[in-house]
Amino acid sequence: MTAALVSAIALLAWPDDGLLRRARVAAVLGSGIARPRGPTGLRDLPIPPSAGAVGSLAGALLSTPLVAVLAGTGAFLAARAWGASRKSRESDARLRSLADGLAALAADLRSGRSLETATGAAVSACADSGCGGELARALRAPEAPPSGTADPALAEAMVRIAAAVRLSTRTGCSLASVAGAVEDDLRARSRHRLELRGATAAPRASASLLAGLPLLGLAMGSGVGADPWAVLTGTGVGQVLLVAGVALEAAGLAWTRRLVARAVR
Repeated sequence: MTAALVSAIALLAWPDDGLLRRARVAAVLGSGIARPRGPTGLRDLPIPPSAGAVGSLAGALLSTPLVAVLAGTGAFLAARAWGASRKSRESDARLRSLADGLAALAADLRSGRSLETATGAAVSACADSGCGGELARALRAPEAPPSGTADPALAEAMVRIAAAVRLSTRTGCSLASVAGAVEDDLRARSRHRLELRGATAAPRASASLLAGLPLLGLAMGSGVGADPWAVLTGTGVGQVLLVAGVALEAAGLAWTRRLVARAVR
């Protein structure tokens, strides 16, 4: 097992062309070749499988195969949780960016500028380029089907903006008032999300603290000379208890995360 993991890391680290390196990453991790974004294309690397491979390698080199499997699984799940948290922060940033763009759009329309000029100002006001592109698409091609987005609030806002543009084109009603209403709704949703995250900060911190107590127990046992790690990894009963403890730990963290996600949603 250790030899296989070392070979995988060697394939990833072998110096060569960037495209070939991404092909090796895809072969080792079982995914397609990622398309580069920017100079290195590091954003396309699958982080959870990479973290799992590194965790398994560290466990195999430092301890037993069972610990390698548990370390790889834990690293994979931790990387997935980190990725979900990052996506949530990016979603909040996109909502704020879209609200800024709609504010610029409404201001330009109220000042008497054309829709094309106001659209350019709105796109420039969006800090997120992807959000600005979707806003421009909704304003310039309102008849086209909305592009798929993982954020329901953002998708709903794009549908409302496209519908407002179609209604304004057919009836001549004010588009600025609708853009202002959508902006107010997005800012209210963003504030609501921040308030909920602040309210759930204490439970999340408590769950993280409780998750670290077993490691503290292992450290205290080693400090008094009991050597609990050798018992957990070197005996049959200890290995069963280790697997059961890690499974209960993961189940508790997943349950807490699900409860918090339902509260914040």
